[in-house]
Amino acid sequence: MNEVPAKLSAIRRIGFLTLDEYTMIAVSSAIEVLRMANRLSGQTHYSWTILTLDGRPVPSSNGMSYSSAATYDAADDLDMVLVCGGTNVANFVNDKVVNLLRRIARDGVVLGGLCTGTYALVKSGLLDGYKCTIHWENMAGLREFHSRVNFQEELFVIDRDRMTCTGGIAPIDMMLALVRSSFGKTLVAEISNQFILERVRDGYDRQHIPLAARLGFNHGALVDIAALMEANFEEPLSAVELAKLAGLSLRQVQRMFQETLDTTPTKYYLQLRLRRARELLLQSQMSITQISVSCGFQSTCHFSKSYRALYGRTPRSERQPQKSEPPAFNTSPALRRETSRARLPSI
Repeated sequence: MNEVPAKLSAIRRIGFLTLDEYTMIAVSSAIEVLRMANRLSGQTHYSWTILTLDGRPVPSSNGMSYSSAATYDAADDLDMVLVCGGTNVANFVNDKVVNLLRRIARDGVVLGGLCTGTYALVKSGLLDGYKCTIHWENMAGLREFHSRVNFQEELFVIDRDRMTCTGGIAPIDMMLALVRSSFGKTLVAEISNQFILERVRDGYDRQHIPLAARLGFNHGALVDIAALMEANFEEPLSAVELAKLAGLSLRQVQRMFQETLDTTPTKYYLQLRLRRARELLLQSQMSITQISVSCGFQSTCHFSKSYRALYGRTPRSERQPQKSEPPAFNTSPALRRETSRARLPSI
C-alpha cells in the first residue's frame, strides 16, 4: 500500500497549499527532507512553492507564516500539490478550496495531504475509493460520514496518485519514502543521519490512537482493561485474570471487545504485544529471543509465527534490508565514508 508508484517517483516540483492555521511543523518537516536531499546530493532535484488561494501568505497555527506565497496559476508546472491543514481545518475548507482542488485533480497533478489537509481532499470527493490517513483526532468523525473513503491508521499512506500523512513529524517519513523511490536507501539514510533520526518509519508503522479517543467516555472498563494489557507484556494476563481485575465476568469482557472492537480480548492483547515487539526490533539491539521473552512469548517459534501472521514477514527479515531498491545514490566520497561509519537505520 505504501510502495511509491512510478508516477510519484518522478515528482520533483511540489506545491504546499497552506490553509489558514495550518500546522507549521508538518509543512516544515516535509520541506526539510527535500532541502536536505538537494544539499546532500549536490544537485537541485526538488523544488517547492508555498501556495495560497490568493497568493498572499496565511498564518499558521503558531502565528508565523512563510514570507512569500503564490497562487496555483502563478506557480510553475507542479507535479504534486500537498494540502496543509491544522486544528480548525473545517473552518477553512470552503467552495474556493474545493473548486481549486478539483481543478488541480483535472490537471493530472498528484494530490496529497499533510496533517488535516486530508480533510480538504475528503470534502472535495478526491479520496473516494482511495486509502488514506489523517490525524487520529479527526479520523473517527470522517469515517462516520465518508464511507467511500478507506481510512487507515498508518502514519502515512500512498495509494496510486494520492499521498496522505498524519501530523507532527510524520511528513518526514512520507517524504523520505518519496526520495527513496527515486534515489534509494543510501540517500535516505544520509538524510536521517543529518536529522538525528534513529530509524525511518514505514507503511507498517501506525499512529498511536489512544483507545479512549477511539471509543469515547462510555467505555471506561474497556479502556482500563487495555491499560492492564499494556502494563503486562512480559507476563501476559489471562482473559479470566483481566476480567477479575476489572470487576467483570469473562463473558462481559468478551462481549465488550466483540461489540466495540470486533475482536476478542486474546487477539487484541496479541496485537498489542506484537506491535511492541516490532518497535523493539526496529529501535533496539535486543536479540530476537530477548524480544520474544519481553513480549510474553514462550518460544521464538511461536513469536515468529505470530509476527508473520500479522506483518507478513518474520522478525528476522524485519531487520534485513528490502531487496527491491533503486540504485545506490552517488553521493560524495566524504558522505559515503560518513555513512559507512554510522549505523544505518532500518528503512
